[in-house]
Amino acid sequence: MQGLIFSGIQPTHGIHLGNYLGALRNWVTLQESHRCIYCIVDQHALTTLQDAAQMRRNIHEVAAAILASGVDPKRSALFVQSSVAAHARLAWVLNCVTPMGWLNRMTQFKEKAGKHRENAPVGLFSYPVLMAADILVYRATHVPVGEDQKQHLELARDIAAIFNRKFESEFFPQPEPLILGEATRVMSLRDGTKKMSKSDTSDMSRINLTDDADAIAQKIRRAKSDAILGISFDRENRPEASNLLTIYAALAGSTRAEVEREYAEASFSDFKGRLADLAVEKLAPIAGEMRRLLADPGYLDSILEDGAAQARAVADPVLAQVHELVGFPRP
Repeated sequence: MQGLIFSGIQPTHGIHLGNYLGALRNWVTLQESHRCIYCIVDQHALTTLQDAAQMRRNIHEVAAAILASGVDPKRSALFVQSSVAAHARLAWVLNCVTPMGWLNRMTQFKEKAGKHRENAPVGLFSYPVLMAADILVYRATHVPVGEDQKQHLELARDIAAIFNRKFESEFFPQPEPLILGEATRVMSLRDGTKKMSKSDTSDMSRINLTDDADAIAQKIRRAKSDAILGISFDRENRPEASNLLTIYAALAGSTRAEVEREYAEASFSDFKGRLADLAVEKLAPIAGEMRRLLADPGYLDSILEDGAAQARAVADPVLAQVHELVGFPRP
């Protein structure tokens, strides 16, 4: 086992192919070689989701998706963020050493708050500090990140460094990013220039992990394409072809170059047929397992409770050492 990996996912309804290829499938691979701590970050979700019943449903849906994708709770800790109080307690300490200017530079807050910054919740502004606490409370060495999270990991590294300087220690390590695979960014099936998203009004734009075999095949066959013969990767000039090629390569365990060579002279109808078969083969069993797991919420809760106990066993001693460093009584 090399190092400790932390990764989190928000409890959102409508977890889809982009989440699977960009995160969950990598989680399954990483547990083979690392100690892994995987977290459903409900405290982050609270900045936008303020409906208790929906939050509970989403937590179960995401937990089911993670387990159905192949994460083994006997090998990896899987839990809900709010079940481990050390996350929020460390976040306050880190808030007290993080300069406001660092948070003002975070582009994701500007994008999410838009023109209504004065009405945006404080939690949306400061959530990169909570994200840093999520990582540092386990003294994680590696964090799988997508392109849109790299800035927040850089901030976590900066926060670790400033804490160490202020309290004259080398307590927190510098977590390293892990960017895995070619399909870390999956685009919409209806517009290859936009990221696949649960918020898209068209359900045909995404493959949900709850979709059955017929729905998966239909969405692939109806995905937007172009009139050029042959499948090639060119994000600028052929965004839809590039997206479908990337999805195929990821599901097949091939490189984009290998898929390009295989389908250099194929029509889109032939390629989509092959991709539909491959997607059904890989994804339909996940949907079936999700349905089975969601029918037993007690089992899901027991997995999450066991994972929280494992997480607390790591996080609580770290928090105790932080208290010692800053002069607080031991928790």
